[in-house]
Amino acid sequence: MARLPYPDAQQTDEKARTILSQLPALNIMHMLSHSSDILEGVAVMGNALLANGTLDPVLREVAIIRTGVLHRSTYEVHQHERIGRLLGMSDELLAAIHAGPDASAFTTLQSQVMRLTDDIVANSRASDSTFAPLASQLSHREMIELVICIGFYTMVSNLLNTLDIEIEAAGRQPDLSVAAR
Repeated sequence: MARLPYPDAQQTDEKARTILSQLPALNIMHMLSHSSDILEGVAVMGNALLANGTLDPVLREVAIIRTGVLHRSTYEVHQHERIGRLLGMSDELLAAIHAGPDASAFTTLQSQVMRLTDDIVANSRASDSTFAPLASQLSHREMIELVICIGFYTMVSNLLNTLDIEIEAAGRQPDLSVAAR
């Protein structure tokens, strides 16, 4: 059970209702509607990363899911594994994200993304040995998106864990295809 109640539509302001009407019906967004300004900021950043980014979506999801795994955020992992499947990620690849960067299912680039994610989550700053291999292969924009993705989903995972936000009930799973680009 969530530690704060999910607001009903009458408890949210018009701005929050408008924003929610444009988003998948996710419990996290519903919870964030307690503050329409925070809801708006999270939605804008999430959209920038998921719908408007240039980073390869599979690499993005590898980083997001790994961030969720490292933060033990069941909700985050659940939702982004769903997105990963929509992108065509195999069950073997999804399992490898849980296992770690040395899993055989990864390409070299995916393994490097895993190492960078692990390093940032553990140390708040990637070492040269995890940063440089990716920086030599990805554009500056892709590197910014990757690092922001890890930081953003760290924040989201902390929110989900602290507020005990539940995974949507079976039959109420929202359409996440917009994020599978």
